[in-house]
Amino acid sequence: MMTRQPTPLVSRRFPVHPIAGLAGTSFKHEHLAVILSDGGPLGFFEVHAENYMGAGGAPHCVLKSIRRDHPLSLHGVCMSIGGPQALDKAHLARFRSLVERYEPALVSEHLAWSTHETTFFNDLLPLPYTQASLAHVCDHIDEVQEALHRPILMENPSTYLAFRESTMSETEFIRTMVRRSGCGLLLDINNVFVSAANHGFSALDYLSDFPVAEVREIHLAGHAEQADDEGELLLIDSHDGPVADAVWKLFALVIERLGPIPTLIEWDSKIPDWPILKAEAIAAQAILDRCERLGGAGVGERHAAA
Repeated sequence: MMTRQPTPLVSRRFPVHPIAGLAGTSFKHEHLAVILSDGGPLGFFEVHAENYMGAGGAPHCVLKSIRRDHPLSLHGVCMSIGGPQALDKAHLARFRSLVERYEPALVSEHLAWSTHETTFFNDLLPLPYTQASLAHVCDHIDEVQEALHRPILMENPSTYLAFRESTMSETEFIRTMVRRSGCGLLLDINNVFVSAANHGFSALDYLSDFPVAEVREIHLAGHAEQADDEGELLLIDSHDGPVADAVWKLFALVIERLGPIPTLIEWDSKIPDWPILKAEAIAAQAILDRCERLGGAGVGERHAAA
């Protein structure tokens, strides 16, 4: 299927801010005052679409003040693209209105499901990797992209169980999904690390098989350690702390291979003071800048040949 191109806007509400090669952070309202007074480079900000689906009020006033001076990434969490039932038309319409209202540089959703009949779950639930699931996912991506008049980015999941019904690997599923739908990818490296630890596979092998040429955004986040019912280590994609050292190392390897892809620090609970969150973004920006200085994608291969 042919990749869709964004529909030209007749008149823009906001300036066009470049996002290429930037690190960013999740935007939290409690940081607004210090962000507005911060004179240093701040990269870009990402918001969850569902927090702004009301028609007006304080959330939109705040978001407008951020969007005026910074690139924006709009990240959906409740579209349930991985579910077997039809997409919620009202939800999709609200999502489209947000895209038109804020003209985000990046728009993304999850390879997951979160609804059953009329019930919405506060979770991103996994799906079996089967031909039937693939058909549903591609149909839903097609519907979303037709509504938005632009490609979206799909995020790889963090998972805690595998389905016996699966007939293909996650990377094969994602690769086929991209080819059929024309979507791009959001590579969440913490999700890769979490899933690899939970299922006992190699994160490096996963990334070697991942269709990295289609990655347009990267997510980094913290995770928590728990124990499962058998006392074995279980990692949870908690977004409640700093990025782990092992995830930073994977990120550096990915950036050496891909070049300076826009990268977001996700921190969604136990929110720290702004300087702590900003420091995580500065660390990501340093890796992106180093790659840029060394000539972009393929740095790792050049080092190996040196």
